[in-house]
Amino acid sequence: MRTLDEQETTIVFEKLFKFVGNNLKNIVDNPSYEGPAQDPLPGRYCFRLQKNRVYYASESLVKRATNVSKELLVSLGVQVGKFTHNGNFHLTIHALSILAPNAKHKVWLKPTSEMSFLYGNAVLKAHLGRITEDINAGDGIVVYSMSDVPLGFGIATKSTKDVRKSDPQTMVVIHQGDIGEYLRLEDEL
Repeated sequence: MRTLDEQETTIVFEKLFKFVGNNLKNIVDNPSYEGPAQDPLPGRYCFRLQKNRVYYASESLVKRATNVSKELLVSLGVQVGKFTHNGNFHLTIHALSILAPNAKHKVWLKPTSEMSFLYGNAVLKAHLGRITEDINAGDGIVVYSMSDVPLGFGIATKSTKDVRKSDPQTMVVIHQGDIGEYLRLEDEL
């Protein structure tokens, strides 16, 4: 387990910024309240790399994890994503717990369309219940159910204005991750 180097940090932050925008500051500066209650100063969260996977964990947890050898350490905190062999960074579904409270752009699916998304399909205009304003093509989107339960995330294919004028069968969000992966990809996660 090691800290991210400058290039890796830039790649991870650029990907997160695509989804949360200026709320990235909330993720980085998030205080951590662990340990004894009498500790007046809260800890902080940090990003660590272990076997090409990036984790978001409190500094106190990272300090305690140094007692475990690298070969035996399986996971640490919340897995945000992983680096591919080519050096690309992909967010994993575990990052949804970080993205959802800080999301800049959101769409809400109709109840009849939730299962389609949870099976890994893209979101069509006909599936939308609501959509936030000021979405541009290529922006990161967090997908919610109509009852505000985060279901996953993806990339916008059209701006909000273009979506309103488009055909009902037009693809609006390209699927990148959903909570159905916990069942479908159980062995890989």
